[in-house]
Amino acid sequence: MKRKTKYLFLVFVFIVFNVSTASTQPQVELIQIKGGTINPVSAEFIINSIDQAEENQSQCLIIELDTPGGLIASTQDIVKKMLAANVPLVVYVYPSGGGAVSAGVSITIAAHFAVMAPGTNIGAAHPVGAGKTDTSDVSVQKATNWWATYNRSIAEKRGRNPEWAEKAVRESESITETEALEKNVIDFICPNLDSLLSLLDGKVAKLDSGEVTLHTKNARVIRHEMNWRSKILDLISNPSIAYILLMLGILGMYFEFSNPGAILPGVLGGIFLILAFFALQQLPVNAAGILLILFATILFVLEIKVTSYGILTIGGIVSMLLGSLMLFKSTPSISVHLPISLIISVTLAISAFFIFAMAMAVRTISKKVTTGKEGIIDEIGIAVSNIDPEGQVKIHGEYWKARSDEPIKKNEKIIVLEVERLELIIKKQIN
Repeated sequence: MKRKTKYLFLVFVFIVFNVSTASTQPQVELIQIKGGTINPVSAEFIINSIDQAEENQSQCLIIELDTPGGLIASTQDIVKKMLAANVPLVVYVYPSGGGAVSAGVSITIAAHFAVMAPGTNIGAAHPVGAGKTDTSDVSVQKATNWWATYNRSIAEKRGRNPEWAEKAVRESESITETEALEKNVIDFICPNLDSLLSLLDGKVAKLDSGEVTLHTKNARVIRHEMNWRSKILDLISNPSIAYILLMLGILGMYFEFSNPGAILPGVLGGIFLILAFFALQQLPVNAAGILLILFATILFVLEIKVTSYGILTIGGIVSMLLGSLMLFKSTPSISVHLPISLIISVTLAISAFFIFAMAMAVRTISKKVTTGKEGIIDEIGIAVSNIDPEGQVKIHGEYWKARSDEPIKKNEKIIVLEVERLELIIKKQIN
């Protein structure tokens, strides 16, 4: 009994020791933005993670970043939260081969500590509108001036190189991690997370509430990931994915309405359209672009009903192309880009589908009837009795009552001229 009590006591002491150690061990939180665009979903994830790190009184929040860019409006939301954060923020451009491109530049220089892994890059922050690449365009110039000033102010606040922050926007300059360290764009270069934690230990972060010394050398790293809902929403919030979903939804619904009862195309088309509309409500959509795409669909459908000699088809292709180019709008605070290659590829594919569907429909309409009374006209049969003027004939294995203006002998070949009720008007076939 004593041995058992002693054993229980030791277990209790062990548990208490581990709990107390865990409670005193410094804590670091970590999130990852891997290869995805900066959009409302990823912005919400980063902002919520900052709030959670503040609530948990963590030593810092590390944001592992690898992004090709994204929406400027979402980037602004993230930067605002980062500049006002009450917990030290570390943006770690990782892994090797990754980069902080476009919107990623603003997020990186807004951190208290900006770190890059070997083999990464940062830069190319010029704002790009939907299909607009002409830098002489007035709207592009306004967006560029505004965004350059915005990035310069962030760099000045964090004590980084403001000239380069502005140059990354105006000249789309991109540099390696070594160059970024030399130009005072980042603070450190670290190959992995362990070395980063060791390097951050003892460093001082300047918050609005005061200076904070980091203790990260033996800290527990708590990783947070997007839930499945956020991951799906993050994926479809990509403008290119939303555009493709919209087109697939239109195709599915067109196929269902043109072939009632197919069910599957209608179900898939409805799902795609709902997902597309969810994504589009988070993006700066131009109503004219949507209307042009829908108008193109109407023109394709009308081509079946109206003989336009291809004019409606050409109009549909032009309307779909223009609608795709105009689908997203760009302002100084919102920039969305659809690759021209994607627009052309999708437009050509959708147009080819509609043209093929229309050709098959026209072919079916113009095809000779092969069933019913109309289907027997011009068919060849054989007289099974003498016909003068009436008798019987056999066509396709069926016996019909027939009438002819000329005498026809039994076993002679005949051809059908007309059908009057259930009687065939025939004549002798001339070989």
